[in-house]
Amino acid sequence: MTKMRQLNRPTGHRLSMLRTMVSQLVKHERIETTVPKAKEIRRLADNMVQLGKEELRLLAEDGYKLKWNRSGNGLFWVRSFTGTLCAARRAAAFVRGDDVIHKLFTELAYRYKWISNLDRAGGYTRLLRTRIRVGDAAPMAYIE
Repeated sequence: MTKMRQLNRPTGHRLSMLRTMVSQLVKHERIETTVPKAKEIRRLADNMVQLGKEELRLLAEDGYKLKWNRSGNGLFWVRSFTGTLCAARRAAAFVRGDDVIHKLFTELAYRYKWISNLDRAGGYTRLLRTRIRVGDAAPMAYIE
């Protein structure tokens, strides 16, 4: 991994906290945390979405077409799990939970495939500063 903020925590605790927060961000799509933590989460979450989009790049190069499946909750893709095996394993080594990995490789990968072109390398998350936390005056932010 590259250089990261220390966040006043030992390495094991920091990585565990960031893994959990990225997993919760993917699961809930919006979390509130402090600004320095949100800036670190943004880097890692963008990498996870990029892993989810790897198979889409391969499918686009081969000219495959995927079909929509209308379900009661909205639009979902017919393929239940896409992505290269290497990308799935790299994502599984970082995020927690099979449901999170499934969401990365299906819902989020296709959402950001249509919003941006396949060559985009980041910028999938945004940081919204919200308030100053009562008690320690830490600046808080939503990351989505």
